Amino acid sequence: MELNLDCIPCFQRQALQAARFVSDDKWLQERVLRGSMKKLLELNWDSNPSEMANEVHKMVRRLTNVKDPYNRVKKDSNDLVLELYPMLRTMVEESNEPLKAAIRMAIAGNIIDFGALREFDLEKTIQEVYGMQFAIDDYEKLKEKIKSAEKLLFFTDNSGEIGFDRLLIETMLKGKSFERIGLVVKGGPIINDATLEDALYMDLDKLSNVKFLTISNGEAGTGPKRSSKEVGEWINAYDLVISKGQGNYEGLSEFNGIFFALIVKCQIVASDLGVNVENIIFKYKP
Repeated sequence: MELNLDCIPCFQRQALQAARFVSDDKWLQERVLRGSMKKLLELNWDSNPSEMANEVHKMVRRLTNVKDPYNRVKKDSNDLVLELYPMLRTMVEESNEPLKAAIRMAIAGNIIDFGALREFDLEKTIQEVYGMQFAIDDYEKLKEKIKSAEKLLFFTDNSGEIGFDRLLIETMLKGKSFERIGLVVKGGPIINDATLEDALYMDLDKLSNVKFLTISNGEAGTGPKRSSKEVGEWINAYDLVISKGQGNYEGLSEFNGIFFALIVKCQIVASDLGVNVENIIFKYKP
C-alpha cells in the first residue's frame, strides 16, 4: 500500500503520543515532535507507511533514550486480555459456528491499536463486532483452505490483541493439526506492536509446532522489512497465511495468497479497501 499525505500528520501524532507516555517534560515532548518533523522531511515519501513508521519511531526511541515507550500500555493490554480470556473462549465455544466466532473475536482485538487510535473501549468493541456484518467476508474461502493446509503463517499485530489470535489459532486446531505454525512478531519494540516477549507472556509458545519469526522495527538485526523479498519467500513457503491489522495490511498488501483480518480505523485504509471506517474485514487476496 502506498503512502498517503494524510499519513504524515498521523506519524507526528504517534511521535508526540510516545513522548507523552515516556515523560511529562514538555521540553522533551517538543524535542521529539520537532525531531519527527525533521525526520519526515528527510525521508522518501515514496516508501510504504510501515517503513516510514519504523524510521519515525526509531528516532523517538533515540531522543527519549527509552527502548520501549509503550511498555506500560502493552503490559496493561496483555493483562486485560488474559483477564477476559475465559469469557472470550466460552463465547467462541458456545457459538453455533466457533471458527467464525473466533475470527470475529480476533478482529475485535484489533481495536487495541495505539498507532491508529488515541483511545478505545475493548469490551464494547467485542460486543459490537460480535453482532456486526462483515464489509468483506471471505470466510468460506478460509474454510476450504484449512481442509488441505499443512502450514500456517500468522502475522500478529498488537500486544493484547495476540491473546485473541491465540484463541483463533486454538479454535483452528480443534480437529485439525498443522505441520508447522509460523508466528510473526516484531523483532523489537515499535508503538504497541507485539514482540516475542509479548507472545511468550500470552502463552503463544504453547501452541503445537509453533516457530517464531521476526520482522523489522527499523533497527538493525530485528528482522527483514515487511515488504522484503525474504518475507515474500515466507509467504510462499506456507499454504495458509493470515495477516492481522492495518499495519500488516499496509505492508503486505502487495503480496498474494493472504487473508487480511482487521477493523478499519482510518480513511486511507478504508479507501484502499473500498469500505468505510469502523467496518470489519476478512479479505482474501489470491
